[in-house]
Amino acid sequence: MLKAQTTQFTAAALAMVIGAALTMAHTSVAAQDDKAMVKMNEKCFGIAMKGKNNCAAGPGTSCAGTSKVDYQGNAWSLVPKGTCEQTASPTSPTGKGQLKAFKEKTA
Repeated sequence: MLKAQTTQFTAAALAMVIGAALTMAHTSVAAQDDKAMVKMNEKCFGIAMKGKNNCAAGPGTSCAGTSKVDYQGNAWSLVPKGTCEQTASPTSPTGKGQLKAFKEKTA
């Protein structure tokens, strides 16, 4: 009886070790994917619609999805590198997205 319990324990321990190893490998791959995504994209301020920003929406907001108005100058969205300053932003001083936060122009 003791031998059967040892075999079951060993199989369970092996399953836990394999599960932990797979989890660690997946976490490492996910972190690499995040780094690659950051390298391929850039933060673009002033292009997000109300509540659709990725982050940075100024005082009184927490982060993603908290912009209060369309094209908010201190709220950004991730876009492919090189496209931000070609994206329309009616509140921007240049009429295009900006790589840094800005004060919105008024009509």
